[in-house]
Amino acid sequence: MEFHDQARAAREASRQLAVLTREAKDRALHAMADALAAVEPELVAANQQDVAAARAAGLSEAMIDRLRLDADRVAGMVQGLRDVAALADPVGDVERGWRLGNGVEVRQVRVPFGVVGIIYESRPNVTADAAGLCLKSGNAALLRGSSTAIESNRVTIRALRSGLERVGIDPNALALVEGGREVTAELMAARGLVDVLIPRGGAGLINAVVEEAKVPVIETGTGNCHLFVDASADHDKALAILVNAKAQRPSVCNAVETLLVHRDSAAEFLPKAIDALTAAGVTLHGTPEVQQFSSTVVPAGEDEFDAEYLSLDLAVAIVADLDEAIDHIRRHTTGHSETIVTESRASADRFVAEVDAAAVLVNASSRFVDGGQFGFGAEIGISTQKLHARGPMGLQELTSSKYIVQGDGQIRP
Repeated sequence: MEFHDQARAAREASRQLAVLTREAKDRALHAMADALAAVEPELVAANQQDVAAARAAGLSEAMIDRLRLDADRVAGMVQGLRDVAALADPVGDVERGWRLGNGVEVRQVRVPFGVVGIIYESRPNVTADAAGLCLKSGNAALLRGSSTAIESNRVTIRALRSGLERVGIDPNALALVEGGREVTAELMAARGLVDVLIPRGGAGLINAVVEEAKVPVIETGTGNCHLFVDASADHDKALAILVNAKAQRPSVCNAVETLLVHRDSAAEFLPKAIDALTAAGVTLHGTPEVQQFSSTVVPAGEDEFDAEYLSLDLAVAIVADLDEAIDHIRRHTTGHSETIVTESRASADRFVAEVDAAAVLVNASSRFVDGGQFGFGAEIGISTQKLHARGPMGLQELTSSKYIVQGDGQIRP
């Protein structure tokens, strides 16, 4: 099916979705989960084709890690759909309501966007996550995955559409948009057919969509995430948070990319941090002051403090105090997730108040900045913009609102 045919069919299907009850949507989500679980061997085999092709094309190991599926990750996709079914339905929620002096009642009510287009790289799990969240929030979804995951996405979409058909929902509510760059351009220009566009991937993809799209865009962002170890920090606590935030899964956007250490903590903390990170396979890129602590620390170029490594690499600097840490973050942040480890309430309060990011953490790993971890079931992405959606985007962020005005014959004088 050509893109514009897919988009028109999705627009038609969105009308059915907009009025589905929560019970109907939840049945559909469980049917989609069952269908996906049933094709797990086929999906893993298709993914192996994608991984082999990606490796042959020279993709980085970070990108291959994002691409790879195994039985456990497929099980996670299936469970993600079931988790979304268990969440409250935002559609129809009354945000606020009041009665005018003339007796007219006004309510602001949550409604679906209609048709959501999502452009994303690698990660075939996004296909299931996005489909589930869009369905539960009453939206049709046009999914433009990357060519690197094409075989995985085809199997996933076929299964999910079969689940929709099984419960009597128009399968055109979910479509995989295939084709060359010209199709991406059509999707970005489809005003009137697509209500909102969400890019999810690297800086190049996101910037291209933001700059070229005619459809309204919710901008997700890259994650140059910082962790600042304050003078008062508990070093055992800081080490555990640091190693988890960097090494638990380095290829994701909420992994820490820069470590800042208060000068008063450096002499005691940095040797322990270097040992722990090196043992976890991390390469440290440090300033000359940091390099003095170990010959294993490689020089950090100035531009490395603007890098999203997405690998077992970490930029490290020593700062004089909290002011310098906040100033460094302001200059280099992408506005994703920023962390302070401190035992000082005053330092924590200042950091929270003065650091401008979608998520600010105190004494906790940035790996928690995730829709599933926040209790959203899954996420479409992590928005770093400042409009209606900021941070992990779950069901509520996939809705808009409309005003319902109820009268009894009143007219405006």
